[in-house]
Amino acid sequence: MKPRPAELQDWRPSASLETLRQRAGLLRRIRAFFEARGVLEVETPVLSRAATVDPQIDSFVTQDGRWLQTSPEFAMKRLLAAGSGPIWQLARVFRVDERGRHHNAEFTLLEWYRPGWDHQQLIDECDALLQALGAASAACTRLRYREAFRQHAGVDPWQAPLTSLRTALPASVRELAPPAGAEGQQRDFLLDLLMSHVVGPQLGQDAPLVLYDFPASQAALARIRADDPPVAERFEIFWRGIELANGFHELTDAGEQRRRFEADQARRAADGRTVPPYDASLIAALEHGLPNCAGVAIGVDRLLMLLLERSKISEVLAFDEACA
Repeated sequence: MKPRPAELQDWRPSASLETLRQRAGLLRRIRAFFEARGVLEVETPVLSRAATVDPQIDSFVTQDGRWLQTSPEFAMKRLLAAGSGPIWQLARVFRVDERGRHHNAEFTLLEWYRPGWDHQQLIDECDALLQALGAASAACTRLRYREAFRQHAGVDPWQAPLTSLRTALPASVRELAPPAGAEGQQRDFLLDLLMSHVVGPQLGQDAPLVLYDFPASQAALARIRADDPPVAERFEIFWRGIELANGFHELTDAGEQRRRFEADQARRAADGRTVPPYDASLIAALEHGLPNCAGVAIGVDRLLMLLLERSKISEVLAFDEACA
């Protein structure tokens, strides 16, 4: 018999069987939480003719030109526009280049939507879920994005000059060049580096923490509120320095969503990256009428990793990317 490659000889799971039992228990508790609240569990397709055009995320494409989902968001919003009411699902999602201690190219998202709610009401429900799952004993501390940068990086993300933002970075990443072009793009690039290397790792060390009121330029699929300066009605949850959740008071304006998709495509083209088709069915659903709603996605694998105090995401996956 022909010998197998060395990297395929270890057939064993990456997680222990006891960990997989604990994972199953976590999924049962999640289902019980939403069942008790009358939220409908749904399943949506993993494959699509469209993909995310987010400049920070790359999708896997199949031989027949379809795309593996990076999130079930677009399909779930189509259900909301069809009148589904509150919905949730546990979705398998896929992202290129998601590798590391806290990343895997294939992972599980818990995603849910609440018609009639804003993001603050959804944060309240995130608090309730995290307490029910044993991740928190009380409501999360809430901290504005601007205040987090002032406290943990010593800079004002809106007013500091680009040179000050660069100086606040660790020396190991300071010389990474921001993209050529508008000052706003360069600012967002540096703010992303500061979030990844300085601010984020300090958040939620004792208990989960909610970061909210992001820069309008980082709205993604969230509404923008006309404050001074304008802010995105978006939040993220951090626990022990790790991003755990990303949520929005959802954008419902079809024209604005189309403009954002087209701007993201232009950005990807300028960066020399693949430019997938955006989801025209989502635009049609928004034109039909998406109810005012809030939605959030929580990384289930990261949540379990943190609950069990494990150091690597591979320790809570039956088979991580290296042995799948």
